Amino acid sequence: MATTRGLHGRDLALVLLIALAWAGNFLTSALALREIPPFLFTALRFALLALPLLFVLKRPARGQWPRLLASCLCIGVLHFGLSFSALKLAGDLSSPAIVLQSYVPMTALLAWVVLGERFGWRTGLAIAISFGGVLVLGFDPLVLDQPLALVLMLVSALFLAIGTVLMKPLRDLDVWSQQGWMALASVLPLLAVSALVEPGALALLPQASWVAWLGALYAAFVSSLLGHGLYYVLVQRHPVAQVTPWLLLVPVLAVGLGIAFWGDRPGPRLLLGGAMVLGGVLVIALRAMTKARPVAA
Repeated sequence: MATTRGLHGRDLALVLLIALAWAGNFLTSALALREIPPFLFTALRFALLALPLLFVLKRPARGQWPRLLASCLCIGVLHFGLSFSALKLAGDLSSPAIVLQSYVPMTALLAWVVLGERFGWRTGLAIAISFGGVLVLGFDPLVLDQPLALVLMLVSALFLAIGTVLMKPLRDLDVWSQQGWMALASVLPLLAVSALVEPGALALLPQASWVAWLGALYAAFVSSLLGHGLYYVLVQRHPVAQVTPWLLLVPVLAVGLGIAFWGDRPGPRLLLGGAMVLGGVLVIALRAMTKARPVAA
């Protein structure tokens, strides 16, 4: 059962570990996407993830199947497939990492509409600033070179927000089963999409280098199994809007990795827009922590 207690101690350490795992995934996946197309890469990620989790799967309660499958399709197929497509198109790590954070205000809005998690005018203003930052960032020359990447990442963020809100009410389904069903429900749809938009990709997979396979292994076991597994645990313990803002560290770390290892040189509009996006997310985080109240023992 979720509590209103703010993140602290062990849970705060877990969210920092998640941020590090997900930031590294931008770099390792970008390297892999040089050789493996996005939807096939996503299918490979989930196929690898499904192998160890087949042995620990638990059946969800009968009434939870529609919500579980819908959240799996939103996150596993649409979010990941589109986000990797955006990452490949963008040519940099900084802008995709920042734009993806728009799922935080999206999640807060959806949690308000669907779950009744309320927020005040300051949080509403922070949400508006975050979306305004995406618009400013969109006029950076680096982003204007590939505007489709920005659109795809925004749509990807929306599906992540929808899937997160759908996942929250699930009960009596442990994190390994959530991950396992996500992987199993996503592989075949992803392969079908890959066959349509990436013809011939599967036949070329044996030619992929160890760098590409290392990227797929990192995505499956570090980013997905470790990172997303811990994320779902925290979402079950705390309100959605209280957990997600802490992940603003992900783009900060990803931008650093992009500058250090990918040759990113963020321009002033990207930096200003990024500051607006992350500043809005920070305000949402601070407002959520301010409203948190200790839970009686």
